[in-house]
Amino acid sequence: MRIRFTASKAPAAVAALAALTARYGQAEARAADVIVALGGDGFMLQTLHAAHGQRLPVYGMNCGTIGFLMNAFAVEDLPARLAAAEETVIHPLVMRAENAKGKVTEAQAINEVSLLRQGPQAAKLRVSIDGRVRMEELVCDGALVATPAGSTAYNYSAHGPILPVGSDVLALTAMSAFRPRRWRGALLPRSAVVRFDVLEAGKRPVMADADSRSSVRDVVSVEVRSDNSVSHRLLFDPGHGLEERLIGEQFV
Repeated sequence: MRIRFTASKAPAAVAALAALTARYGQAEARAADVIVALGGDGFMLQTLHAAHGQRLPVYGMNCGTIGFLMNAFAVEDLPARLAAAEETVIHPLVMRAENAKGKVTEAQAINEVSLLRQGPQAAKLRVSIDGRVRMEELVCDGALVATPAGSTAYNYSAHGPILPVGSDVLALTAMSAFRPRRWRGALLPRSAVVRFDVLEAGKRPVMADADSRSSVRDVVSVEVRSDNSVSHRLLFDPGHGLEERLIGEQFV
């Protein structure tokens, strides 16, 4: 198996890269059968985005902090672990954000697309689903749309639900909602198109962000939908797959 190793700049990841390439070599990107990512969850997202065009499976080994999307690190028996690994296929979101000057930015998000207030005042958002206004005014610090794979990340910190990885649903979650005061969000079919229109955008500026990679300031509208034409392939050790982790996270 031809392995392409990639690592974050964290000292632990750099040391792991040196140890693994010394033992197993380093395949050229075009000739690789699999990518092994060394770092944390943020680096795994970065690697998945970068590997999209290659359509290669990605096996992560945790050299970061939480490592929810990663496997345990070990130098020994890596080819056997890769051969036995279970594959999970996930689909990203695509964000289409328009700013106050009319510029449109599109970006993909594996975890979530989030809207956040830029200034001291709460954001005011109008929320539409599939072209129908569902909430005329949501006053909040922000809101996000999360995939099942990303439901344990920012979404969970904002008290959103954890979604089974095989479910055809998205989580729409508010952050510090002021009005409606007790609104905690909604579960939507994966086919849903979610649109946020920023009310009083000049007075209450809002930024949009896709996976903390692509940020757009002073947005006036943001549209979020699933992109089923794109598939990301993650590899996990048997018994430690994403489905098991999503379930286990709810009992800790």
